[in-house]
Amino acid sequence: MSAPIKETAPAPAGRTVAKVPVRPGDRRSEGMVLNVFSHGFLALWALLIVLPLLWLVLSSFKTDAQIGGSAFGWPENWTLDVFSRAWDKGIGDYFLNTVIVLVFSVPLTMLFGSMAAYVLARYRFRGNRLLYYFFVAGAMFPVFLALVPLFFMVKRLDMLNTYQGLILVYIAYSMPFTVFFMHAFFRTLPTAVFEAAVLDGASHTRTFFQVMLPMAKPGLISVGIFNTLGQWNQFILPTVLMQPQSGDDPERYVLTQGLIQLQQQQGYATDLPVLFAGVTIAMIPMLVVYLSFQRQVQAGLTSATLK
Repeated sequence: MSAPIKETAPAPAGRTVAKVPVRPGDRRSEGMVLNVFSHGFLALWALLIVLPLLWLVLSSFKTDAQIGGSAFGWPENWTLDVFSRAWDKGIGDYFLNTVIVLVFSVPLTMLFGSMAAYVLARYRFRGNRLLYYFFVAGAMFPVFLALVPLFFMVKRLDMLNTYQGLILVYIAYSMPFTVFFMHAFFRTLPTAVFEAAVLDGASHTRTFFQVMLPMAKPGLISVGIFNTLGQWNQFILPTVLMQPQSGDDPERYVLTQGLIQLQQQQGYATDLPVLFAGVTIAMIPMLVVYLSFQRQVQAGLTSATLK
């Protein structure tokens, strides 16, 4: 059986073009080369991410002498005492402060962001696109450009170094991305379901909470994970807004601030394992959250394009 012939464009006048046969084996070899290259790149990327994390965790079980002697050596004594020392030196309080802020800021961000995105995606009114682009512009605005007016605004509200002040700022900081993400997701939901709910006499509020919001669950999980990661790792906002204002004002540092404080407290004590243990404690919850919901995150990111 003769090999399939690849079709070519008509040759210009006065010039002949030879038809080159393309064998199925050639296409398979090209695909294999592409797969090897892509898988090799992904393996290299995984190593660049996993190895620093593994080195960080292993360094928590070492002593100062082992870290100074061989940074890449294996720990000799596997004990959890260093984690209890890090917890007692303030990591426990910083961890609790961070959890208190995120327990309120993330759900409220999801609620207000979803409501705004739903209205902008499903209802047509004058100024709709202007409001949408206003949110999109907020996502592109670097937060450090607004630190000075933000500081004086929170100070005027008497909310510096308070949980509620940081919660409100986190909500405002995360709203643009939440609205942008959920707006695209709500536009992909079937209109027939919305119209059926309206014909059945459901109010706008009931249609949103009982019909449309459950259908947007994959998108909510995805953007919720991103907001949790972003607010958990936020440093510049709590550094500006969560500083004691007087000698009687208690310290309400979050984890990112607490790790800097822990590093400064070391001074010449050189208790590096405690610092590594503190970073590990701050890192593990986010790894657990992302690994637990990675499939939901992928489903939320791809569902908008598949529908």
